[in-house]
Amino acid sequence: MQTTTLWEYPSQHYLAEKPGYQGRRDEQGDKEYEGATPSWVIWQLLQRYTRSGDVVLDPMCGGGTTLDVCHDLDREGVGFDLGPTRPDIAAADARHLPMPDASADFVFVDPPYSTHIRYTEQPECIGTLDASAEDGGEAYYESMTQVISEIDRVLRNRRYMALYVSDSWRKRKGAKGGGNGTFMPIGFELFAILTRFFRPVDIIAVARGNRKLGRGNWHKSAEEGNYFLRGFNYLFIMKKQIEDVRR
Repeated sequence: MQTTTLWEYPSQHYLAEKPGYQGRRDEQGDKEYEGATPSWVIWQLLQRYTRSGDVVLDPMCGGGTTLDVCHDLDREGVGFDLGPTRPDIAAADARHLPMPDASADFVFVDPPYSTHIRYTEQPECIGTLDASAEDGGEAYYESMTQVISEIDRVLRNRRYMALYVSDSWRKRKGAKGGGNGTFMPIGFELFAILTRFFRPVDIIAVARGNRKLGRGNWHKSAEEGNYFLRGFNYLFIMKKQIEDVRR
């Protein structure tokens, strides 16, 4: 178990020890899915904040990593996505979840970080909304507020949720060395929204193991362009805590 607020791991996945999984696979989710969450991050969260049989929801399930971790740990995984990639992920918009109130014991969500990845061709995808748009990213942050509000609705009282996200920086045309670009503090903005619904538990910095960060030309461009590559993701851990409510 990780015991500090800086998490690093040598690979994207852990080796499953569940009977029937050893020798069959040593990874979780879809290795071809762009932007997949490191499975060991979810494993750490479920080991600490859930127990066997708990209902774990991922409203933006992507390649299904959360569901595989749930299977390994005997949790009941529930996954939704606008563009399901496998049969055990149901089609649904995270802003309108088809779940009853107070029906999940834990929620994990890894949302789009603005428009850095094209997840689906569907126009309603939050990944098509620009966090640096002329309106200040209002459409993106309003949509994420709706997602977080739905998480609050379906999460049981005194249970936990976690949001995994990165800031973003978009390069603009201009002379080298001028730092031409737009910084989007997505992490800070989403944390502020989360605090309207939940009590903060902690903030984890998860070192990014993206292979692209090892490319020398990327670092050279960042140095010449006077900008920084994203080296970590935020992991915001929150608790739903409503007093005098029996749930």
